[in-house]
Amino acid sequence: MKAFLRLVAIEHSVFALPFAYLSAIIAGASFWDIVLITIAMVGARTFAMAANRIIDRHIDARNPRTAKRELVTGAVSVRTAWIGAIIALVVFFAAALALNWLCFFLSPLAVIPLVVYPYAKRFTNWPHLVLAIAQAVGPIGAWLAVTGSFAGSGPAWLLGAAVGLWIGGFDLIYACQDAEIDREIGVHSVPSRFGVPFALRLSTQVHALTFALFVYFGLWVGLAWPWYVGLLLAGAAFVYQHVIVTPTDLSKVNRAFFTANGFVGIVLFAFGLVAWLIR
Repeated sequence: MKAFLRLVAIEHSVFALPFAYLSAIIAGASFWDIVLITIAMVGARTFAMAANRIIDRHIDARNPRTAKRELVTGAVSVRTAWIGAIIALVVFFAAALALNWLCFFLSPLAVIPLVVYPYAKRFTNWPHLVLAIAQAVGPIGAWLAVTGSFAGSGPAWLLGAAVGLWIGGFDLIYACQDAEIDREIGVHSVPSRFGVPFALRLSTQVHALTFALFVYFGLWVGLAWPWYVGLLLAGAAFVYQHVIVTPTDLSKVNRAFFTANGFVGIVLFAFGLVAWLIR
């Protein structure tokens, strides 16, 4: 069990889950809605990570950075990983059904980018865009989980776009550390195709757009001043992230990836919640 949880990096749920909560709360979620949304999000993400590791296990074995992952070393068998993935997928579908029929009928569509993402690096230089689409589903799905309707869901789509760009932007940074080996083994990404300096500049531009969308979201739903205080803190984390990772020094990628982005998710949820309650 411990090895499987390491396999799916369960702690990374802190990135997207806070924004699903924020979207749901603004849409008028009940406590039961939040519980079911949590189950659905964790189920979908667990399936996505398990499928990703299964599909990429041969690529991971050829990359020194990923050669110690559980499916490569045998700490988790492929059979066990598939069982875990299927259970997580069933949990996701069951939670969607418990929420409402719209979520249940749309749930297979939410799974598509989760499966396409690991394959995308085999045929496109822009797998980060597929990841962005997959992550954008969270806030949108949470809104639909509460309301059961597309009516008035515009803010959720905007928040989803912001979250997708945010995660896609830091995936550009994360992929930089594998640029050289990816070129050798034929894995596609922006850093491997266009170079690390280009990927880092593009990530900066994507995160600038992300910040602007977060501002627009706050204005659209009428969040009070704490939201903008949180945005200032998140903006500082964005700047920190882009300062410590340079084309000549990628040693701090993990610090940028885990610390800075975990901070952004938690801070924006906390300040967004307070801003909504004040409103």
